[in-house]
Amino acid sequence: MPGSRILIVDDEKTIADSLALVFSKYGYEARALYDAEQAIEFVKGWEPALAIIDVVLPNMSGIELAVYLKVTYPAVPVLLISGQFVTEGLIRDAASQGHHFEILAKPVPIPELLRSTASLLTPA
Repeated sequence: MPGSRILIVDDEKTIADSLALVFSKYGYEARALYDAEQAIEFVKGWEPALAIIDVVLPNMSGIELAVYLKVTYPAVPVLLISGQFVTEGLIRDAASQGHHFEILAKPVPIPELLRSTASLLTPA
């Protein structure tokens, strides 16, 4: 839904900034952040309609951030992205704790990312 707030968290600044630019061009209000701690502080004053999070982040994983967001802001859908093979184990661990997330492999084609975003932002 254009106009919706999208939070992008990726420690690769070029990726985060590029995705924020793409979403902005499609009418979304997008913000790029580069680590989980920064994101936790930021969402206290800017609740997103969707969070797109890289799985592998420094200090706190993207999965841990996703779980935090789902517990603290249950209405905020989370889309995970990853270019790492270690992701499968982390996803399995989260699922064993009752947390299920959609995950897309990097590099994510923009049309696929836009489709997933629209799907997650559309009320059920």
